[in-house]
Amino acid sequence: MMWIALGIIFALPEFVLALLSLTASLPHRLGTDDGRLVECPDSPNCVCSQSENPAHRVEPIPFDVSVEEARDRLKQILGQMPRTTIVSESDGYLRAECRSRVFRFVDDLEFVFDDRSKPIHIRSASRAGYGDLGVNRQRVEMIRKLWQRR
Repeated sequence: MMWIALGIIFALPEFVLALLSLTASLPHRLGTDDGRLVECPDSPNCVCSQSENPAHRVEPIPFDVSVEEARDRLKQILGQMPRTTIVSESDGYLRAECRSRVFRFVDDLEFVFDDRSKPIHIRSASRAGYGDLGVNRQRVEMIRKLWQRR
């Protein structure tokens, strides 16, 4: 009986997390508003290069080629990242979804290419939960490293 109780105690959090992953839907506000990415919520599971809040702020990725070349290069980088799928693309904008390995949580990854001042603005945000253990910030820094290597 004790083993059954322990099994339930250990399985319950995993079940709840899996259920949360399945119920997380696409946020209502994604994309850009007058060239700016949507501001991060108050929760610590989002980073954005256009955020004024230092807790959410990351640096944009500079580029010195055409927007088309920068977008192609970024798409190659995203293609190397496991469980990452490009889901939307238009002039100056790219959105991908990144799934966590175990519970399949989805994070939204967005890019805006500013052809005038030549940064790629980036936003990475979790759809579910409150914290992310720094995963979104780490993802952005990994993309930056891969960008700089090329």
